[in-house]
Order: sequence, then structure tokens, then C-alpha cells
Amino acid sequence: MGGQTRAQAKAGGQTAKWLSLPPTPALPPTARKGYAAINGINIFHAQFGAGPPVLLLHGGLANSNYWAHQIERLARDFSVIVMDTRGHGRSPVMAPSFSYDLFAADAVGLLDFLKIPHAALVGWSDGAVTGLRMAMTYPERVAKLFAFGANISTDGLKANGGRSPIFTRYVARCRHEYPTLSPHPERWPQLLAGLRVMWRSEPNYTKLHLGAVQAAAVIADGDHDEIIKRDQVELIAQAIPRARPEILPDVSHFAMLQDPEQFNRALVAFLTA
Repeated sequence: MGGQTRAQAKAGGQTAKWLSLPPTPALPPTARKGYAAINGINIFHAQFGAGPPVLLLHGGLANSNYWAHQIERLARDFSVIVMDTRGHGRSPVMAPSFSYDLFAADAVGLLDFLKIPHAALVGWSDGAVTGLRMAMTYPERVAKLFAFGANISTDGLKANGGRSPIFTRYVARCRHEYPTLSPHPERWPQLLAGLRVMWRSEPNYTKLHLGAVQAAAVIADGDHDEIIKRDQVELIAQAIPRARPEILPDVSHFAMLQDPEQFNRALVAFLTA
């Protein structure tokens, strides 16, 4: 049997969660949203709930809608902030190149704009790598860090992981979503080209870099991640003084969509500890 058939049989005739890509949810309604002029670009952001601040950072090619299931849960206890990374979603491409340093500086700039001195960070994929960078470079701004699906070098990526069926569907979905959100939908090729250049050379984090992270951290991933090698979780968690690893079962790189209840339990347990 092929891999998908075995997984379906294991799941009792239903498609296994890690082989699914559930629909992208919509952001909950809020009046607290808009654009912030940061580092020469315009960043879309939105806020929900009240309490200690938590900033959610989405993955490459995606947008803040992907966090909607987490927003609904976290907004009960926290002030939740989302942003569309530069060039992504509602934040238009306004420069030809990207880097995790720029992404981290934008996140700090948004906290400055909102007059938030420090926040817990929750990052997924590129957002998790950005969270790591922010915690290294601006440790005083990061209260806690939950990093899901991060790598610290290009060697941490599985060969051809981006060509897996789920990732192929994900990229196609992001391409379809882009013109529904972006004020400049014609710039999708620029976003894709700029990210591909970045992904070929970044990140390049060493144990020394990671040792500068002062915040308590959970380094998490799904046990069926299509693109991140499993050893990345242990490497990162071992290098950060106050970090621990966590592997979520029966999900992949897209766990926050595939099993939001499980993802949210892990997230809330960490943020409220």
C-alpha cells in the first residue's frame, strides 16, 4: 500500500490528521486593526482580548488568518496581537529582499507602535525562526517563546520536504489567498522569489546564538512534520538555557489547523505556567 493508504487504515478508514490541510479559518471580528508604518513598510496588525500580551507570528507565504483557532482560545486570557509579516497577506511587498533579522525588527517595531514593552511570542515555521531571532537579538522584549516547526540552519530541512503533497497544496492555497488580502496582489511573484532566496541561505543560528535567549521556551513540532528534521527540536531546546522540547502526536507542520485543540492545550499550558 502507498503511504497515504497505510495512514488512512491506521486512522480507522479516515484520512490521518497529518495528511490533511483543513481550511484556513477567518480572523475573528475586531475593531482594533489597521496598518503600522514600520521600518519603511506597512504592516497589518490586529488585536483581540485582554490580559498579558501574546504576539503570534505566522509561517512563510501565509497570513495571520492561520492563527484564528488559537486567537479564539487565547483571547479569553490574553491580549492577542497578530501581524501579517512584511510582504505577506495584507502587508504589501515593499522591498525586494527578506531576512529573519528584518522580520524580527518588524515585530519589535510593532510592539513599539502599540506601546507594548514585552510580550510572549508564538511562532510557526518562519514565524518560529523569527521568534528565535527576536529572542536572541531583543531578549528584553520576549517574555516567553513557543516556537513550532523551526529550523536553525538549512541543513535542518528534509530533502524535498517542500514538494510533499501537503506542502504543494499549502503553497497553492497561499497563492489563491494572496489576491483576496493583499492591496497589491500582482506582487506575489516578488514575495515568492524573495523568500526563496532567503530560504536558501537562512537561518544560520549557532549554539552560541541560541544561548543568548533568556526567555523560557518550548521548542515544539509535529511528529509527522514534512519539512523539519526531528533533531532540530532537540538541538534548539538543548542550546537554549530555559527551553524544553515538545512533540505533538499525529500532526505535521500544520498542527494548528490539523488539531487546534491539541495545539491550544500545549500552548495555553506553557503560557499560563
